[in-house]
Amino acid sequence: MSSTVTVRPTRGVRGIGLFAIIAGIVMIVAGILVWILVATQLSNEKITVSGDAPLLGGMFQGRRVMDPFTAFAQADAIDHHALAASGGKTYAELAQDDPLRNTVMTASFLRASLFTSVVAFGICVLVVALGILFLFVGSALRRLADGPEISVTDASVAPLSSSGEGYGRHTTGGTVADERQAQPPADTTRYEADRPQGAPDTRYDAQPPQSGPDTRYDAQPPQAAPDTRYDTDRPQADPGDTTGRDTQA
Repeated sequence: MSSTVTVRPTRGVRGIGLFAIIAGIVMIVAGILVWILVATQLSNEKITVSGDAPLLGGMFQGRRVMDPFTAFAQADAIDHHALAASGGKTYAELAQDDPLRNTVMTASFLRASLFTSVVAFGICVLVVALGILFLFVGSALRRLADGPEISVTDASVAPLSSSGEGYGRHTTGGTVADERQAQPPADTTRYEADRPQGAPDTRYDAQPPQSGPDTRYDAQPPQAAPDTRYDTDRPQADPGDTTGRDTQA
């Protein structure tokens, strides 16, 4: 006996895959366009990284600010210049009538604008990465939806025994007699050790009691008694009375 299981593609998976692919393409395009827009705006400002920018050992010194690395390097350079001018004090630590307060405030605004561009670049990278992920997921879903139906047949399922002796349990494909033959023989060593020397083996000599004849229907039903209800009222005929017979004659 074998069982067959058919696996069919789930409905709607193909549409979901197509939607994921379209969303991925839109996200990739949007991320790239925003990156180009932010980079163009920074480049139009014609900002150059300071010659004493300490980020990564001055790796970005003298380069035009047009990407997240140069923007962060210039923001770090502005922070060092502002602290050097204010004696290590921030804008909040300066007195309100301190003439350096406006300089430190302007430096803070410039750093905030540069950090905003750095965050925008980071969001663009994140959106593009998610778009690529959506492309892979959508392609995988569409491939699953286009797959054929798969039928798995398991021929190792053993049938249920229909005999009375094997009822309620599984067999291994054979009969109950085959299973009994496959079972190991019973251990008779203990019985042989207890039996006296030379005594015959009488374990199987006793015969089961014979069933007696079926006598349920041997007894005859009682005979119906004669109806004597009118016998006491009816006169008995006298055998010596011949009057009636003589008259008829």
